[in-house]
Amino acid sequence: MSDAPTQYTVLLYSDDAAVRDRIRLAIGVRPAADLRVEFADASTWEDCRDLLDKYEIDLMVLDGEATPAGGMGIARQTKDEYATPPPVCVVVARAADRWLAAYAQVDQTLVAPLDPVTTGQTIATMLRARRDGAIPLGTLGTLG
Repeated sequence: MSDAPTQYTVLLYSDDAAVRDRIRLAIGVRPAADLRVEFADASTWEDCRDLLDKYEIDLMVLDGEATPAGGMGIARQTKDEYATPPPVCVVVARAADRWLAAYAQVDQTLVAPLDPVTTGQTIATMLRARRDGAIPLGTLGTLG
């Protein structure tokens, strides 16, 4: 068996490039020794759809505060429109918004400002679950 890390594609969505950069920095290209991440950026729901249709996206990390399409709405729409959607993590501004994330069928939430350790652990857990085929959509819980 190879010791090379497994490569994953993570879709980052926010209408604000600075927010995408902060999320990317918190995740890092190596959230764990066995994982390597490349990022695909989206600034609109149409960009998200285009990336989902053209590439294999392993995980979506969405800005819950983005406008005009918020991460919660995109999460719910993705779950409704795609037969096998990737797992979704939404970055929320307030821990109290987690109830809305549950309604939107979000698999995991993180609270801004992002802690790099918690963020890396959360993303690593989600990617490993995806790799192992064990991700119970909508039931991973909330961290951050």
